[in-house]
Order: sequence, then C-alpha cells, then structure tokens
Amino acid sequence: MFDVFGSVKGLLKIDQVCIDNNVFRMHYKATVIILIAFSLLVTSRQYIGDPIDCIVDEIPLGVMDTYCWIYSTFTVPERLTGITGRDVVQPGVGSHVEGEDEVKYHKYYQWVCFVLFFQAILFYVPRYLWKSWEGGRLKMLVMDLNSPIVNDECKNDRKKILVDYFIGNLNRHNFYAFRFFVCEALNFVNVIGQIYFVDFFLDGEFSTYGSDVLKFTELEPDERIDPMARVFPKVTKCTFHKYGPSGSVQTHDGLCVLPLNIVNEKIYVFLWFWFIILSIMSGISLIYRIAVVSGPKLRHLLLRARSRLAESEEVELVANKCNIGDWFLLYQLGKNIDPLIYKEVISDLSREMGGDEQSAHKRPFDA
Repeated sequence: MFDVFGSVKGLLKIDQVCIDNNVFRMHYKATVIILIAFSLLVTSRQYIGDPIDCIVDEIPLGVMDTYCWIYSTFTVPERLTGITGRDVVQPGVGSHVEGEDEVKYHKYYQWVCFVLFFQAILFYVPRYLWKSWEGGRLKMLVMDLNSPIVNDECKNDRKKILVDYFIGNLNRHNFYAFRFFVCEALNFVNVIGQIYFVDFFLDGEFSTYGSDVLKFTELEPDERIDPMARVFPKVTKCTFHKYGPSGSVQTHDGLCVLPLNIVNEKIYVFLWFWFIILSIMSGISLIYRIAVVSGPKLRHLLLRARSRLAESEEVELVANKCNIGDWFLLYQLGKNIDPLIYKEVISDLSREMGGDEQSAHKRPFDA
C-alpha cells in the first residue's frame, strides 16, 4: 500500500510560509492528493486483479478479454430490476433482441485513471498561477519573523526592512491582492465545472449519483434499481462476431466480470459528496471575499482579530490608511509572523503612518 501511495507524500509537506487560506488548500492539497491516490488505486492490479474477465464458449479467454476491454461492454436497462438469482442473473444482464431492446454501453471504465489524473491537474492550476504571480513576496517579507526565538538585533533589522517596504509601497498592492481573488474565483469555477465534466464523462449519471445512492435504501427490494449497479455494473455482456467454417457470421454472447467497478463505484460516491462540500465552501469563501472587498469596517474587524495583541487605536489607524491590497498583504503577514513580533510591526506602522499625518497637519503652521 505504501508503494502505491508513496508518490503523493510530497504533497503532504507543510509550507513554511502560508500564501493562501484553508479553502484554497482544500483544492490544491486535499483534492489533488485524493484524485492522484484514486488514480493510482484503480491502476494497481495488486489490489484489484485483472480489470476485466470474460466467459464465452469457443473464443480464447485472452482474446475475449482484450476485445471487450477495447470495444466496451453493455447492460440491458430493463433487466436492472428484480431479485438476483431468481429474476435476473445479475442486474442489467439478461436476454435481449438486438435492434429492439435498449442496451447501454459502458465505455468509460478504461479511462477512469486518466480522467482522475487530469482532474488533479485542473485542481492544481489556480495554485500554480497564484504561486507564479505571488513570486515569493511573502516569504521575502517574513524572513525569520515567524520564529519566536530570534535575537533582538536580527529581529529589529528585519522588522525595519518590512516596515520600510510597507510604507514605501503603500497603496501599491491592489494588483497583488486581486490576482489572489481571481485564483479563488477560479477554484470555484473549476469545482463546478468538474461536476459537469464528470457528469458528461459518466453519460449524465453523476449529477444525481450521490443522492440516488442515498434514496436507494428506502425503496422495496423488488422495485429498486441500484444506482451503483446502473452506473458501474460488476457483470456485463459483450458480443463477439466472427466467421464460421462456412463463411457465415457467427455471434457469441459473453459475460464479463469487471472487478474494477467495485472500486470505481465507491470512488465516485465519495467524489460526489466531496465536490458538493467543496463547491459550497468555495461559494461561501467567495461571498466572504466580496464582503471583505466592499466593507472597510469588516477589514478593520478582521485585522483587529488577527493582531489581537496590538492596541486597538494602532490597528484602527493602520486599517484606515490601507486600501484592499495593503490590507490583504498585512493580513497574510499576520498568518505567518509570530504574534508578539506582529504586534510590534503594527505598532511601528501606526507610528510611521501617524507621524506622516502629524507632519502634514504641521506644515501650514510652519509656513
């Protein structure tokens, strides 16, 4: 098991400097790890065995397995109901008249591992963009100020560099902040788009898949259709045509067992609930971000909560002087800098900003 999932352990490392937030990390860390782990799992024969095993007379089993894996198998929707072993051999498996009875082909199981990996890449794109745009600015500003044990000389020097940078670049961080907001919006658009993408991949079955599984247990055994058996059948049919001794076309009906779908059905039940939860949290995060951008009072309260050790008057003065970009950078710094040092940074900023204000008031009298 460790051999299978060892390749994703690199994604579990904790960044020394946090440049985003918890909801953002759920997209590029948790979801990417989940999708890559699932992709590796469905390709591991150690736990699943052969992806398909077909039974048919007069056709070599290896040939039938390869043929049915390439050209897909099918089920008969009318045979999904009934008691297994009495009414039907397996859900969806039964006699049918070609050209008259409806059949449903299942072509997607060959591509599940590739689709899961592709989805993982899509979930990482906003993180890649933000990391490129951010350019290590926070890490450069934080330096060693995230450690509570640092000598006074070093702390004062780096604190002065930080304060000088912030004062010198005041009101110039809007572009920096709005690029992060764009990445947050991309996360939301991506997860909604992924739901529609998987729904298209599974022939329109994914949008209600999780809710159908929950409703399944409430129906009578004779009447209910297992949604997992409908979307990911474990036993299917496969038709093989070949020439007979006289040159006539012979049709061979085979039964195929798909062990892979035992895993696939659980994977997509989990992903349905995960994507729903993730889309709700991303939507709430976007609403929160809109409120932050449009509400200076809310920004002041959030900065006050982040710098709880600082004096409220100092926090208010700094918050009033900062636009949305400055506030965002200062708030992100508060996540990474030691609280005691952050209190001193706020105090130094308020003194610098307050000094500028006092100088501006004195100039008319000096003249």
